[in-house]
Amino acid sequence: MDKARAAADDRKREYRVEELAEAAGITTRTLRFYRERKLLQPPRKEGRIAWYGEEHLARLRMIGELLERGHTLGGITELIGAGESGRDVAGLIGLEAAIIAPWSDETPVRLTWDELKDTFGDQLTDENTAESLAQGYITVTDDGITHISRRLMDATTALVAEGVPLSAVLDASRRTQAHVDAVAEIFIDVVTDHILGALSADSPLPPGEAARLTERILRVRPLARTVVDAQFAIAMDRRVNAEYDELLRHRRENGGEDESEDKGEDEDGSPAGTEGDSTGGDSEA
Repeated sequence: MDKARAAADDRKREYRVEELAEAAGITTRTLRFYRERKLLQPPRKEGRIAWYGEEHLARLRMIGELLERGHTLGGITELIGAGESGRDVAGLIGLEAAIIAPWSDETPVRLTWDELKDTFGDQLTDENTAESLAQGYITVTDDGITHISRRLMDATTALVAEGVPLSAVLDASRRTQAHVDAVAEIFIDVVTDHILGALSADSPLPPGEAARLTERILRVRPLARTVVDAQFAIAMDRRVNAEYDELLRHRRENGGEDESEDKGEDEDGSPAGTEGDSTGGDSEA
């Protein structure tokens, strides 16, 4: 009986602002910010004192978990509003997770300045470092750099080892980045217009629609990489063949000019096929 009463009393426990913030592991400033954003339901007022209950603590813990999973405060606000209006919160959480799930699985790599000097020699200039920094691939510390992608760093190192200047690699990287950003925008437009159009509507999603959209997103995501990989391979075939044909044509034209020059004159300057003086000393009969 005493245990039951204690459990009931615990469920009815109320907190003041400082106590609730401490129980949730946040600051009072953060708690008040959540209240201003309407992420937290109103407290019970007793005079000038605001009292919070276990439902407030549960809400704060849920917000913390969603933030850890990568949700934005705007998205959390929408999810809370959906739950309060009886919509499928679990489905919306799954849909948001599918939409914002990382596409890149790159592994960062850290290199000291000595390691970079050994790799790039005198090409490790302030200009090249600044260019890589501007492209967003590295962060710089006193001890060295951290590159966001081991694969890209390995590719850069290999190209430089093959004789491609580091500045040329960085220039190609900048130009490539602009093109892949444009490709990504094309796919975003296609998915937004033809798959996620329902999210832009003012009305709530019908029951089960969030789960259906999640399944579609999960099916479409790998198709984007497939299309880009196939298109790039086809484009490389087309460009390589065109450039090689142009190289052969150029060599044939240059070779043909040399050959005609060789056939046009003998060493003494007389037309090919003649024997010096055409009047000849042997013309006497």
